[in-house]
Amino acid sequence: MVIVIIAALAGLSAPMILRQRKAADRTQATSNAKQLSLALIEFDQEFGSFPDNDTAELVSDATGTDLTLSGDSSNDYLRQLVAYGIQSEDIFYAKTTYTREPDNVISTGKALDAGEVGFGYVMLTGNVAQNTAGNPGRPVLVAPLLDASTNWEFDPDPYGGKAVILKLDTSVDQPLIRDKDKYVTVGGGRTLQQTGDDTVWGTASTPMLAAPRKRGS
Repeated sequence: MVIVIIAALAGLSAPMILRQRKAADRTQATSNAKQLSLALIEFDQEFGSFPDNDTAELVSDATGTDLTLSGDSSNDYLRQLVAYGIQSEDIFYAKTTYTREPDNVISTGKALDAGEVGFGYVMLTGNVAQNTAGNPGRPVLVAPLLDASTNWEFDPDPYGGKAVILKLDTSVDQPLIRDKDKYVTVGGGRTLQQTGDDTVWGTASTPMLAAPRKRGS
């Protein structure tokens, strides 16, 4: 009888513990996104925009770094923040199915290695970086992407059905992920990637998503 009671209590507590863990992981991702927003603003003030392949050369000249600063993943672009002075990889981490805890080795070939960045990085057409002069409601960093893809689909599992979205105004939203298509919506029921007069992108800008590199890739 005692064993049955213990088993029943364990069965009741397990879902609560799982929800608490997912909420804690979401909170950690939110905190890291806010810290990254400060680094991005400082970077913009110095180089005229957030990181992209154009700023890579500027950062290289300014710092003399031998880190790889250009590419097509969020790891590549955000590595410019490391070259510019961030000494820890911890703030780039967000728990997903494709990340691992950072090892904080920031040497050549190891800084922000595959699996150490959990955020997708939102850019504009042609992989041009955003800057602080854009619409304050535009997303900059997003997590957790479904299988680290660039299709704007989010994984509902890591954070209890919610996403973490850092916006240009440095605020962080935690919208629900839609069951039907794994998208998230902003004001007016529009998805993050939709453009038009009544969206944060308007008609002149098209958002592009640079995904993280999955661990083991």
